[in-house]
Amino acid sequence: MATQTAESSSTAGGLYLTFALADEEYGLEILKVREIISLCEITSVPKTPDYIKGVINLRGKIIPVVDLRMKFQMPAVQSTNETCIIVVSIGPLETGIMVDRVSEVMEIDSPDIEITPQFGNSVNTNFILGMGKVGEKVTILLDIAKVLSNSDSVVMQSLTQTDK
Repeated sequence: MATQTAESSSTAGGLYLTFALADEEYGLEILKVREIISLCEITSVPKTPDYIKGVINLRGKIIPVVDLRMKFQMPAVQSTNETCIIVVSIGPLETGIMVDRVSEVMEIDSPDIEITPQFGNSVNTNFILGMGKVGEKVTILLDIAKVLSNSDSVVMQSLTQTDK
């Protein structure tokens, strides 16, 4: 079933917002992106997973923020002036994802999207839509809803309850 999803996703080319984490390039479907904001003050929330940095007040709306580096178990680094938050829509929930830098909006045609390679049974790759090839560069295309699992969504939904 996962292979079928990857194959059907690989036929859907389109526009992707690309961004960097460490030395790797990632992409999100542009239709999931609401806006990009510079890094601002994030209010910590106790008893949340380490990768949930906290919440921000975005024009009166409480938005949870996930540090994608920590979610992907990458080493932490100091924020720079390029560090930013991409606000994405996952169903009714808006969430911010903190990334090292935003690169560009890129059109990737379906023939240039390869199925995610298998790394064995112990490595979960179902959050990857595919591998976008642009020139010599490979961009890892993410399914942001699967990156932020159901348990993450429950925690983040509870963080936004003060908004109501």
